[in-house]
Amino acid sequence: MKQGKIFTKDFIILFSATFFVALIFYLLMTSFALYAVQQFAASESEAGLAAGIFIIGALFARLLAGKYIEVIGRNKLLYSSLILFLIAILFYFFANSLGLLLIIRFIHGMGFGASSTAMSTAVMDMIPYERKGEGTSYFTLSSVFATALGPFLGLYLTQNFDFQQIFIICTIFTVISLILSFFAKIPEAEISEKKLNETKKGFHFQDFIEMKALPISFVMIILGIAYASIISFINVYAIELQLQDAASLFFIVYAIVLLFTRPLTGRLLDIKGDNIVIYPAIIFLTICLVLLSQARVGFVLLLAGAFLALGFGTLVSCGQAIAVKEAPKERVGLAVSTFYICLDGGVGIGPYLIGFIIPYVGFRGMYLILALFVFLTVILYYFLHGKKAAARRKEKEQLQKVL
Repeated sequence: MKQGKIFTKDFIILFSATFFVALIFYLLMTSFALYAVQQFAASESEAGLAAGIFIIGALFARLLAGKYIEVIGRNKLLYSSLILFLIAILFYFFANSLGLLLIIRFIHGMGFGASSTAMSTAVMDMIPYERKGEGTSYFTLSSVFATALGPFLGLYLTQNFDFQQIFIICTIFTVISLILSFFAKIPEAEISEKKLNETKKGFHFQDFIEMKALPISFVMIILGIAYASIISFINVYAIELQLQDAASLFFIVYAIVLLFTRPLTGRLLDIKGDNIVIYPAIIFLTICLVLLSQARVGFVLLLAGAFLALGFGTLVSCGQAIAVKEAPKERVGLAVSTFYICLDGGVGIGPYLIGFIIPYVGFRGMYLILALFVFLTVILYYFLHGKKAAARRKEKEQLQKVL
């Protein structure tokens, strides 16, 4: 049987546009606290807020975008949110107080949340159903490349350029993303007038959250907290261990491993089902955290980066594919939004929660505690989705035998 095509012109365009948007996110996320301190003499907590309020804005936008994406139209939402993203960057040049900077940063996050939701929704609709896992794995590599290049670029630019020049570079990247998007043919959802009117009027919980995508998304909250412990504290931990050189390569290793494994894990999800990918990925993330807790040489730190890719990197792409497959076709946008609201929520609240643990148990103890919590996620996943996925897989195999 002939399989549907993944790498269409529109897929490649949106892949590229997503990369530039994500690149700006990671570039500024790693350098913005420094900017707040240098420019406005912000305290550590204020500097952290200047960096983190972006995620709050993104969460707020995802909540609204998931509900109204089909009402507004995917094209209109994508173009308007990218324009908002561009305007926010331009306003960085004129921010003359910390309060104004926080407002701009929040708006910038809204542009990111809405545009990334619109692009992900469009691509999820383009990918053939029977290749959803594989296609999602390929598409999310755009963020993987940004994860590796963004922090590195942020560090290089802050060392060699002033922030006005950095904002100019981010403006150029945004314009490229906007121009690319104009050349993509965005598929709109086929939705009845009745459902459209219900969406406009409804203000119930299920109008903002896709219930069928919630089980796998809920699992991602805990996994997002574990990931936050790495991206937020890996540099401080590496300094404590005197492994700064290895830490600078941590996300490069992460990206390289993902580059080779994501297409394979996505394909495996499509052929063999959800559980054969998700269970090992949770174990790999557990191993990553255990390795971090025991790291004393650079090799162990980099090995943890590889297991982070096999674990968390796989869970993000395959988890998103599961969320989309579970949802009705006309609520794909809401499923994508639900998934990332939970994931971003975990990543966003993680550093705050973990900050209470570190003074009592240190970094090593913190990573061991998180390894235990991630391991126990296997049980949570089983009851929320794994059990149903196994029954569905068994039913499918029995049907194939009959046929």
